[in-house]
Amino acid sequence: MYAFDIERPASVADAVAALGAEDAQALGGGQTLIPTLKQRLAAPSKLVSLGAVSEMQGVASEADNIRIGGATTHATVAAQVGGTYPALADLAANIGDPAVRNRGTIGGSLANNDPAACYPAAALGSGATIITNTRQIAADDFFQGMFTTALDEGEIITAVSFPVPEKANYQKFVQPASRFALVGVFVAKYSDSVRVAVTGASNDGVHRWTAAEEALSTEFTANAIAGLSVPDDNLISDLHGNAEYRAHLVKVMTGRAVTAAS
Repeated sequence: MYAFDIERPASVADAVAALGAEDAQALGGGQTLIPTLKQRLAAPSKLVSLGAVSEMQGVASEADNIRIGGATTHATVAAQVGGTYPALADLAANIGDPAVRNRGTIGGSLANNDPAACYPAAALGSGATIITNTRQIAADDFFQGMFTTALDEGEIITAVSFPVPEKANYQKFVQPASRFALVGVFVAKYSDSVRVAVTGASNDGVHRWTAAEEALSTEFTANAIAGLSVPDDNLISDLHGNAEYRAHLVKVMTGRAVTAAS
């Protein structure tokens, strides 16, 4: 790695100020950034660690929502939200391995927006609100393509607010070497709608399968999507699976998620 300075602010205000320095980079759990530095693919002059910002940690219930601090680890989410939002807790419990779950953070995952990450599917599938130091961003507006989000330079995810659905489930077809999703589908049923978010499949990153949402809003069973097909024209083709295979998995994982949620 290249030489760099590191700063550990204790408040959001101090973190924002530190990120105002030239070539400063925010550091969450470091599960993506540290390997990137080791490969010399990035060379920030300063890292601003968010791990000591207590106001960005922890889980709280707010009416029909769960608010999770941006610096909260996957392991904490898995341990603390199961009683209120079991599908979200299960998703968090199956991210990576124990080392990743105890270091990686929800804010870091969403800000990075890896096209095969699990949390973007949960946020988009839940219709979550991403809360930053300056504003609130609906999940539908937050994810803007592979590794691309609506965040401005120096903007920090301080919390994420998840509306708790009536039913939900996440199904992930795991790529065994990385533990990322070859295809993952998060399904959430609310009183007035159904949301279906897909990760790992598209060149555009996480996205909603609107045809499935419409069918499941009428009948929330796996049979409702039996006659649907998943267009494969913009799906990923790589050594792990071609676009046609991923299209098949999207439909299979969606059906499994609906059945498990029911």
